[in-house]
Amino acid sequence: MLRFLSTGESHGQALIAVLDGFPAGVQIKIDQLNKELQRRQQGYGRGSRQKIETDSAELLSGVRHGTTTGAPITFMIKNRDFENWQYVMSSAPVDSSAPEAAAQFEKKKIGRFRPGHADLAGTIKYRQKDIRDVLERASARETASRVAAGALCEQLLAHLGVEMISHVISVGPVASTLKSDDLPSSDLRQRIEQSEMFCADADATERMKEFIKKAWQDGDSVGGVVEVIAAGLPVGLGSYTQWDEKLDGQLAQALMSIQAMKAVEIGDGVRSASLPGSQVHDALYPNEGGNLPFKRKTNHAGGIEGGMSNGSPLKVRVYMKPIPTLRKGLESLSFPEFEAETAHYERSDVCAVPAASVVAKAMVSIVLARALLRKFGSDTFEDIKEAVDRHRQRCQSIPQRNTVPATDDEESLEMEQE
Repeated sequence: MLRFLSTGESHGQALIAVLDGFPAGVQIKIDQLNKELQRRQQGYGRGSRQKIETDSAELLSGVRHGTTTGAPITFMIKNRDFENWQYVMSSAPVDSSAPEAAAQFEKKKIGRFRPGHADLAGTIKYRQKDIRDVLERASARETASRVAAGALCEQLLAHLGVEMISHVISVGPVASTLKSDDLPSSDLRQRIEQSEMFCADADATERMKEFIKKAWQDGDSVGGVVEVIAAGLPVGLGSYTQWDEKLDGQLAQALMSIQAMKAVEIGDGVRSASLPGSQVHDALYPNEGGNLPFKRKTNHAGGIEGGMSNGSPLKVRVYMKPIPTLRKGLESLSFPEFEAETAHYERSDVCAVPAASVVAKAMVSIVLARALLRKFGSDTFEDIKEAVDRHRQRCQSIPQRNTVPATDDEESLEMEQE
C-alpha cells in the first residue's frame, strides 16, 4: 500500500518525508519535481518568505540513477531561513548562560491566539507552554512535502496515461467565466502557466489581482476555489463495497487535510443538490469503436459514481478559506492568561490560492496513485503497466453478457429445458 509521511517545522532545519510502497522501475525526473515545488511558491499575493526560500528536493533513498528501486523514497527540503532561527528552533534546551540565545527564544514566543488557526485547540491538546510549538508544524510550509510526494505520484500516473491539471477558478467573489471543458488540455495548461494566478481566464486573472491588492491594503486576507482534473483514469478505481474504499471519500479526506481547506466538491455536487435528477445524472450512449463501449455527453458526476472512477475525467474542487494570519488585528485572547487581546501576526500571505492549486493536485495524485496500485498492485512498474493495459483492452471489448463457458452438464440441462 502506498503510504506518505512527513515531518519538520516551518522554521526548522528541513522538511523530510517518506513515500513508501512506490513501485520499482519508474523513471523519475527530479527537475519536474522541483518545478512543482517552485510553482507552489509562486502566485500573486504571496508573502516575503517565498523570497527567502528556493525549494528543491534532495532524494535520500529509494531512487538510483533516476529510477525507483522499490525501497521507501525519502527526500529532504531544506529551510534556508533556518539560519535566522537556529537559537529559536534548536533541539537543545535553552541555555540561560547564553543571553543572546535566551533573548531570541523569548522574543519569538507566541502568547496570542490567531482565530481560525490551529493555535487554540493545538495548545490545549498538547499542553504547550508556547503557541509556537503548534504554529511551526501546523504551518502551510508543510505542504512543500506534499507537493514533492505528489509530483512523484503524478509522474507514475503520467507513465500510465493519466494527465493531471489544476487551476484557480475563483478568488473571493472574482470568478473565471472560462470552464475547463471549453479548451483542449494543452491550451488550458498553457493559459494556466501564463497566469500569475494559475487561472486560465486572462481577464479574471487581472480582476483577481486587483481584489488581492485591495485586501493587502486593508490588512486582510482572501480565499478561493481551485479545481483539479485527472483525465485518462482506468474505470473502477475505488470501490462501493466499504465506506473507506470509496474514491470520492478518500479524495475528500486528502483535500480537506490541506491547511485552510473547508469544503470539497466532486463534479457539480453543490449545484446538483438544487436540481431534478433528469438534469444531474449523466446519460449513457453506445460508443462503437471507442476506447470504452459507452459514452456520455455530460460529466455532472465528475468522473465518480458509487465511489469508483467511471471513465469520465475526474473533476474535484476544493474551497479555501482566507488565511487566518492577517495584519488587521482580530479580537482574540492572550495565553496563558486568556485575557482580551488582538491576534498574533507573523509574516504571511495575503492570498495563497494559486499555491493551493499545486498542493491540491499533489494530494489528488497521491490518492489516485494509491487507488491505482491497490487495483493493479505489483512490485514493479512493468507489471503494473501490463495489468493496466490488459484492463483497458478488456473494457474496450466487454461482451454483451458477462458469461462463463458452460460445462457439459450445464449444456445438457439447457437442452432439456429447451
